[in-house]
Amino acid sequence: YVMLLTLSPYTPRFRDRVSPPGVMIRPYLNGFTIAFNVSQPNTWQPYVDSMHHFLAAYDDKVQEEKNIECVPGQYFIQGGYDSEEKKACQFKRSLLQNCSGIEDPTFGYSKGQPCILLKMNRIIGYRPGAGVPVSVDCKVQKGNETHLRSVDFYPGNGTFDLMYYPYYGKFTHVNYTSPLVAMHFTDVQKNFLVPIQCSLNGKGIINDLNSDRFLGRIIFTLNIGK
Repeated sequence: YVMLLTLSPYTPRFRDRVSPPGVMIRPYLNGFTIAFNVSQPNTWQPYVDSMHHFLAAYDDKVQEEKNIECVPGQYFIQGGYDSEEKKACQFKRSLLQNCSGIEDPTFGYSKGQPCILLKMNRIIGYRPGAGVPVSVDCKVQKGNETHLRSVDFYPGNGTFDLMYYPYYGKFTHVNYTSPLVAMHFTDVQKNFLVPIQCSLNGKGIINDLNSDRFLGRIIFTLNIGK
């Protein structure tokens, strides 16, 4: 009990060896296979509903009310006591452009061009990329590389802006919403199981550890039927 009293509820005591982040995708419904038929809306509607539910916290009005505009391209370092509430930078869903669900409420699923969102796991105090934004790329994990012919990334060129870091923890960074990168698979081979690997790239990022498929990368399968 006495030992526990010496621990801070806001930040870990030791942060000199922060692990690189893992990643996760949305939508995530039944494992890491996203399978649907374009001509059968009931097969892709659950993915669409999941995306809208997840992005509700990123609605532009919600972000404008709760969070502030920050300076892009630099870490948002906040001083003060550990217990002081920290401000959070706006990440509006409109930044996701064609994958925002605003102009196309089906996120491309009705066209066989699905959007998938990638986010880094939150790590208190972590500053990814050592001053250079971490980027995302995707490729066929195994098999015919021509099955994945085109992927668009949003926002911009598919990077996590530095201004969303560091993260200060759920007790003080109460309105924090993790930055996202949207991957718009605009040209994927239909009627095939296409295994995709999307990886983080940047200084300090580890994305080639075979024993951990979520560390710095994620592998999932697209199965898009006509």
